[in-house]
Amino acid sequence: MQLFTINTGFFKLDGGAMFGVVPKSIWSRTNPADENNLCTWAMRCLLIENNEKLILIDNGIGNKQPDSFFKHFYLHGQDSLAKSIHAAGYSLGDITDNILTHLHFDHCGGGTVYNAAKDDIVPLFDNANYWVHSHHWQWATQPNAREKASFLAENLLPLQKHEKINFIETNENRFDAINFLYVDGHTDKQTIPFITYKNRTIVFAADLLPSVGHIPLPYVMGYDTRPLITMIEKEKFLLEAAENNYIIFLQHDPINECCTVQQTDKGVRLKETFRLADII
Repeated sequence: MQLFTINTGFFKLDGGAMFGVVPKSIWSRTNPADENNLCTWAMRCLLIENNEKLILIDNGIGNKQPDSFFKHFYLHGQDSLAKSIHAAGYSLGDITDNILTHLHFDHCGGGTVYNAAKDDIVPLFDNANYWVHSHHWQWATQPNAREKASFLAENLLPLQKHEKINFIETNENRFDAINFLYVDGHTDKQTIPFITYKNRTIVFAADLLPSVGHIPLPYVMGYDTRPLITMIEKEKFLLEAAENNYIIFLQHDPINECCTVQQTDKGVRLKETFRLADII
């Protein structure tokens, strides 16, 4: 097995929305905001080569929306999905599977593009199966009013039209050395991959734990549909991560790729941060 960090660029989101009820005077110590109260966040994905499969987890925000959409998110940085996959030594056609933790636009928008004629939106990965939890697909394609702006039809329906979408069911193991945790606080049936690698467990934390700044329990995003459930799910996960020394792969942290956590007299707290390349 080989693992590769796939950087797809940075975007900005409101700091208050990212930290919920936590005051700016506290969260800004780890994630300073600009003059518009916006903080920079990564859209980091993970590429896994395992036997005959080349598996990508999430795919970033993409570039097919109009400028009126992107002007709210201030995309920046030199990295892109295709550029990072090529830098790892692969082509887009090499991807066999794209696991989607959930279908908010910053996690799945890069998986579809306009065709050459600009008259249809098609899957980016010609040879890949796209995977998402079946309940989450229903949740996203029949969205509630709170999340409707995050579930974009142009990111989802082309996968169905071109017969690329496949469904993961709870307690179903479809991938060697990859298991899944399903959590409901951020959105219904968010899929959290656990990867067994060199006798360690690497957890792609997605929006269960967006950054090291979100480790303390009350630091829950305002975007979460069920924040109290997030706190329960996060507490259970962090206690397990500390006990088992999990490597937590951070999707949105603008600086830190990976971290470990430890139990302290104040609860679970950050232990150390490092790059994925430091362990492989």
